[in-house]
Amino acid sequence: MAQPLVSVVIPHWNGVEVLSECLESLSETKYPNMEIIVVDNASTDGSPDWVSLNFPQVKLIENDRNYGYAGGCNRGAKVAEGEYLVFLNNDTIQDHHWLAGLADFMNLNSNVAAVQPKILNFFERTKFDYAGGAGGWLDVLGFPFVRGRVFLERETDKGQYDKLRPIFWASGTAIMVRKSDFETAGGFDEIFFAHQEEIDLCWKFHLMGKEVWAIPNSTLYHKNAVTLPMFTRMKQYLNHRNSYLMVLSNYSLPITLYLAPIRFALELVAALYAIVRLDLNHLLGIIQAQLWILFHPHVIFHRRKKVRQIRKIKDKKVFQRLYWGSVVFDYYIRRKKTSAEIIPE
Repeated sequence: MAQPLVSVVIPHWNGVEVLSECLESLSETKYPNMEIIVVDNASTDGSPDWVSLNFPQVKLIENDRNYGYAGGCNRGAKVAEGEYLVFLNNDTIQDHHWLAGLADFMNLNSNVAAVQPKILNFFERTKFDYAGGAGGWLDVLGFPFVRGRVFLERETDKGQYDKLRPIFWASGTAIMVRKSDFETAGGFDEIFFAHQEEIDLCWKFHLMGKEVWAIPNSTLYHKNAVTLPMFTRMKQYLNHRNSYLMVLSNYSLPITLYLAPIRFALELVAALYAIVRLDLNHLLGIIQAQLWILFHPHVIFHRRKKVRQIRKIKDKKVFQRLYWGSVVFDYYIRRKKTSAEIIPE
């Protein structure tokens, strides 16, 4: 079977030493038809000059400012020539054969819009990484979790998720998409800036009647939270805002009106939990997220309009691919610590 051109798009902002390891690893990838595009989001550490000098074969885009993960990827996609696009974090190291497994599956399954590899932690290589694990799930209230990691509980990889299977979302750490489907969906929503924009994209793929799969025979290793460290106020803000924004705009209006108040109540519970733990960053992130939602109804209206334009299936069918429950309740109250306890494999 012919191997189509794959465009690997790497959004980057500072940390040339991290990018260098990623590009060195990519140079060992055993796939004959690949182009690499580095999208520099106005780095201040000389990254563009370093890429031009050391990897002249790499396409380099130099942005005038930091457009975040979403904006950087969109700008890379515009110049990409591949039938398939891979959006790849700059803090990853890849198995030599990681790309072929993803592309082969896409070649054989025309209704699949996106796939992801198994993502293990770079520093603890027997454990799943926080960002993506073996494929993402989403509960109906918009809270994400992954096969191999629920909140801060990470599992050791013992082959328990080595089954090819459909998932709800593929991780932006390393997501391969069909370029035609990516363009139909409108690309990443740049309002998200960073965090959960890939979940939003995959939700749109489902609304288009497409599928998303996890491909466990493809593997890479992720250093996790190098660009934006965990537990910062900005990360908390983006996670809460973007997750709630999806609930308010990706469902039909009746479902939105039913679920949005429940989700808001959980936001209040999260705020109280942050107060009890004296976690100021988390508390301020939640407050900032809720204020943003309150003062940007026009953004929600615009997103809902775009979703209606691409929607081909009803929420009833999307519910079949979501977890009809609350991962927050299952984790904190029912004490379920693995994704397999929540959704059996």
